[in-house]
Amino acid sequence: MNVGFAGTPAFAAAVLAALFDAGFAIPLVVTQPDRPKGRGLKLAPSPVKRLAMDRGLAVFQPATLASEAARAPLLAGEIDVLAVAAYGLILPPAILAWPRWGCLNVHASLLPRWRGAAPIQRALLAGDAETGATIMQMDAGLDTGAILDAVRVPIGPRDTAATLEHKLAASGARALVAVLGRLAAGEPIRPIPQSTGGGMYAAKVDNAEALIDWSASAAAIDRQVRAFDPAPGAY
Repeated sequence: MNVGFAGTPAFAAAVLAALFDAGFAIPLVVTQPDRPKGRGLKLAPSPVKRLAMDRGLAVFQPATLASEAARAPLLAGEIDVLAVAAYGLILPPAILAWPRWGCLNVHASLLPRWRGAAPIQRALLAGDAETGATIMQMDAGLDTGAILDAVRVPIGPRDTAATLEHKLAASGARALVAVLGRLAAGEPIRPIPQSTGGGMYAAKVDNAEALIDWSASAAAIDRQVRAFDPAPGAY
């Protein structure tokens, strides 16, 4: 099975490492362009790019996938499925329809609970008792595709965004490897449409949200500190 991969941060790198260690052929890795970081604002590769280069995998870094020209280098390759984890760019219909088995996303929430960019932080802020990782067949909507598998992960009283991300990346990676293994073996997998109710939008974190309101309850402040650890950091 040829598995393409699209992802950018450390969460995605953990998923890519699991696919590589499981023995899947990974002919291409797609990640966002290098970004300026540090005091010198030197261009730095994403965690996914660093891992891909260490493993000798071909890396593509399009600034956009909106144009046909930008997509052409990717569509020239042949893959059976595109695994996606926190890539950060919208996949247009041409990409969604490209692989034989479509695009499978590892999402850090028990869908449809938290859809969007910051499901881990939102789950902590809301005081959820549990969260999870969902393997989803991607469609044109925002995290609305059918569910292929889901793993529940309890949220501990001292969990931060960092510790919870680590747990979800590991759980999501194991679930994705299992789903891909079943597909490769020809086992039937019945996608389950998401419920239309109960979903919340996990908006991207704004630094202003990390400002502590000392008139709030101790429990709310505690959740805020943990949700914004390590970034942007409550203040």
